[in-house]
Amino acid sequence: MPRKRKSVEGALTSKGFVQNDTHHRQFVYYTEAGKKTTFRTRTSHGMREISDPLLAQMAKQCGLNKKDFLDLVDCPLDRHNYESRIADKL
Repeated sequence: MPRKRKSVEGALTSKGFVQNDTHHRQFVYYTEAGKKTTFRTRTSHGMREISDPLLAQMAKQCGLNKKDFLDLVDCPLDRHNYESRIADKL
């Protein structure tokens, strides 16, 4: 199910992703300890909603499957649990 771009961006920033405005809005994940990681994703300025295929790509970029990424966006998955799921990839 598509998600509103603003709600996805808000969820990412509340979970430790830092926004870097470039041609697209790029979000880079920083650990709870403040360490910059290689996990990054982006959204387009012109999009109002993010489609399912794009959500799946964003999930992969963040080191998650689509279901877990949607949990991250919809808030059942908090920052601490996200970090524990990607710990082996850091």
